[in-house]
Amino acid sequence: MADSAPVPAPPLRAEPLQRLLFAGVYGTVLASATASALGHESGPADPGYDALWVLLTALAAAAAHGFAHALAHRTAHGGTATLSTVRSVVQEWPLLAAVVPTLAALAGSYWGWWSENGGIDAALGINTAALFGWGLWSARLADRNWFASCRAGAVDMLLGLLIVLANALSK
Repeated sequence: MADSAPVPAPPLRAEPLQRLLFAGVYGTVLASATASALGHESGPADPGYDALWVLLTALAAAAAHGFAHALAHRTAHGGTATLSTVRSVVQEWPLLAAVVPTLAALAGSYWGWWSENGGIDAALGINTAALFGWGLWSARLADRNWFASCRAGAVDMLLGLLIVLANALSK
């Protein structure tokens, strides 16, 4: 008779770490795509308006993701829908944190440190480096060596840039 030892449970930090990576990458791509799409407006430059729309888009995405998680997991977790929805929305904070560099670059434009396009370029540069970092970090967490992790970071960065480009072109 085979020994039927119980399978160990995954580490408690696995799901929060996955949510952090998911929301961080999603927020970075979302902020980049929104900023690049707003930067191609034909009207006068208004980086404050751009920053507001990046923030509102991120808030809406975080709320939508939290709500979707709450609905999808309602039967698994039990409890009231309202409480689980609020908890799920609050757990989307990494998505909001990921848009902060974009907001900071657009705030610099608003304060006159550089032009609106300069702020968008700065945000896209920072976010490109962030996409590389997210890919590198996730590969290192998967126990890949440094070379493989850098390669994964570069590929993830390029995929993110393609998504941003496609989104900007569709606007």
